Amino acid sequence: MIDNQYIMRSVLLVEDDFFDTMTVEKSFAKFSIPHKLYTAFNGIEALDLLLGRNGVEPIEPLPEVILLDLNMPKMNGHEFLAELRSHAHLNQIPVFVTTTSSMDVDRLSAQNLGVAGYILKPLDFESGSDMVDSISLLEQLLK
Repeated sequence: MIDNQYIMRSVLLVEDDFFDTMTVEKSFAKFSIPHKLYTAFNGIEALDLLLGRNGVEPIEPLPEVILLDLNMPKMNGHEFLAELRSHAHLNQIPVFVTTTSSMDVDRLSAQNLGVAGYILKPLDFESGSDMVDSISLLEQLLK
């Protein structure tokens, strides 16, 4: 039997802000969960990583969790989610939306596309209002 604590977990972070990317990397470094963090700066780059297109090597195995910014250039988070959900082999990956928007319309739109959680920026996985979604994220990683 394989001990789950020694299985490398993978997470795809889709985020166009370098500071937020660094914050997530630092937060994940504190976790005792072995993980590989992949990053993409917009929805197009993320789909390239997931589908192995445009000369990009695909992520294998697929990430257990996607952390997704909503407001990005080229392809925003809503467009990415719609495209992700249209691919049968990708549509079951849990997605946590990360955004500065606390607007109900954005939260509802994301929920309609089947997100697992909604985390408000600034990202802080150790305190504040993000704690509930952060715990849910950790549960996804531990599965």
